[in-house]
Amino acid sequence: MKLYPIEAGNFKLDGGAMFGVVPKTLWNKTNPADENNLIDIAARCLLVEDGKRLILIDTGMGDKQSEKFFGYYSLWGDDTIDKSLAKYGFHRDDITDVFMTHLHFDHCGGSVEWNKDRTGYQPAFKNAVFWSNDNHWDWATKPNPREKASFLSENILPMQESGQLKFIERPQADFGISKELDLGILYVDGHTEKMMIPHIQYQDKTIVFMADLLPTAGHLPLPYVMGYDTRPLLTLPEKEKFLNTAAENNYYLFLEHDAHNQIITVEQTEKGVRLKEVFTCEDIIG
Repeated sequence: MKLYPIEAGNFKLDGGAMFGVVPKTLWNKTNPADENNLIDIAARCLLVEDGKRLILIDTGMGDKQSEKFFGYYSLWGDDTIDKSLAKYGFHRDDITDVFMTHLHFDHCGGSVEWNKDRTGYQPAFKNAVFWSNDNHWDWATKPNPREKASFLSENILPMQESGQLKFIERPQADFGISKELDLGILYVDGHTEKMMIPHIQYQDKTIVFMADLLPTAGHLPLPYVMGYDTRPLLTLPEKEKFLNTAAENNYYLFLEHDAHNQIITVEQTEKGVRLKEVFTCEDIIG
């Protein structure tokens, strides 16, 4: 097995929204805001090469939305999925599977693109199976008013219409090994319904793709919960349970949204679970 970080593009989000009820005087120490109160955010995806399979975990925002839409997110840098794939000798047509942790636009927008004459949409990975789960799919395709702006039909429905969508069978427990992709998957409901957190056994390490359970290293303290979470009081115990397990087992946490910290480990302290070490992707996965 080989792992490759895939940078899908950087953007900015309001720091207050990213940290909920936590005062700016606290979160600004780890995630400094600009003059517009915006903080740096990454869309760092992960490519898993396992035998003949190339599994891409999440796909970022994509590029099919309007200039007005992207103007809300202050895009910066020149990273794209195609550039990142090419860096490692791959093309998007090589991807066999796209695993979507959840269907918010900044995680799955790159899964769908305009068709050739821009009259409609098509899967951006023509040879891939797109993986979600049935509970989250129903949640995303019948969105509540609070999340409606994050679940965009043009990002979601073309995957089903193409016949390339499949659902991962969920276990009764909140953690299980998927028979479809041989990934360990933790299911959490605080951010959105049945978000999937993949666990990857790599050499002698457990690499965990954190999605929005832990957006940045600055979110380690338990009360530091995003304003975007639909059930923040559920995020708290989910996050606490996971972080205790991560500290006990020395998991390597792959941070999708932290523009400045790529992979971290954590440890127990008198204040709770806190940052232990920071690594680059090159340090851990080459």
